[in-house]
Amino acid sequence: MRAMRAETFGNYEGLRLVDLPKPSVSEGRVLVRMMAAGVTPLDHTILLGQFPRVKPPLVLGNEGAGVVVEGGGAEFPDDSRVMFTGPYGVSEDGTYSEWVAARKEHLSLVPDGLDDVSAAIVPVAYLTAYMALSLAGFQPGKTVMAPAIGGSVGNAVTQLARALGARHAISSSTSAAKAQQAKALGFDEVIDASRERLGEGVKRITEGHGADIVIDAIGGEVLSEALSSLAVGGSLTTLGYAANRQATIDVTHLIWKRASIRSFSLFAQPQSLWIEAWNAILPLLGSGAIKPVVARTFALEEAADALKYLVEGRPFGKVALTI
Repeated sequence: MRAMRAETFGNYEGLRLVDLPKPSVSEGRVLVRMMAAGVTPLDHTILLGQFPRVKPPLVLGNEGAGVVVEGGGAEFPDDSRVMFTGPYGVSEDGTYSEWVAARKEHLSLVPDGLDDVSAAIVPVAYLTAYMALSLAGFQPGKTVMAPAIGGSVGNAVTQLARALGARHAISSSTSAAKAQQAKALGFDEVIDASRERLGEGVKRITEGHGADIVIDAIGGEVLSEALSSLAVGGSLTTLGYAANRQATIDVTHLIWKRASIRSFSLFAQPQSLWIEAWNAILPLLGSGAIKPVVARTFALEEAADALKYLVEGRPFGKVALTI
């Protein structure tokens, strides 16, 4: 089978198209013929050798969608369309491949009407968004802010919060063009951070209340500014560092507002929360209340170009490989 494997870590040149044996099915595993794979910042972090205890050679790809061929049982019959994420592309070979032997507990059926590419980019962003909101105490009527409307998590949090009944579902962009693009797509509470500070924009939209929940996947100065937007008793969840791993904060934004800051890691969450998240997400996907935004697709053998486009091109929406 064809697969894009990182033979070495450190740069894009380490990613090579290789021919590997098709994986065999063992107990608890389901053989999936891959149709598409999501391209994520985590893939780039691993390719650069910046993820602890992960060594090459390794087939990259943390999420994807495909068709069940063997081992799915009654829950996932042969020819079922599934999507999934898990330790793939981290502690075992990933989804940049024609075949994956996925763990059954990681699979979810793809709703009718959702195409393969859109399904492939759902798992990481939307599971992360739902679980982070849930752990932050989201309820209908809360105000949510997630920076970076063009990013996968920022967009997913904004869509989910809106669909689940948030009073305000606010996002931002440092690009005036992306802010306009977001509004054209129906996101009408987007702060153009090239013209207005994040905290000021949130206060304007909420008439001074601030954000009850902030979900930040950007880090750096964006995290620092996002803290200033919190309402009294609010919380900020940090789960990414696309801008910078280092952030300087003003602790008074926490102390005076009796606010809190917490971290989140998708793969540290219990299976019960994964099930809850899928049960909430699937009907919303099926009804069209939430809709993944695809920026661009690449062929499997163009995986290095896809990663470069994601990280350096900073597109609006997600990137995927077609397989």
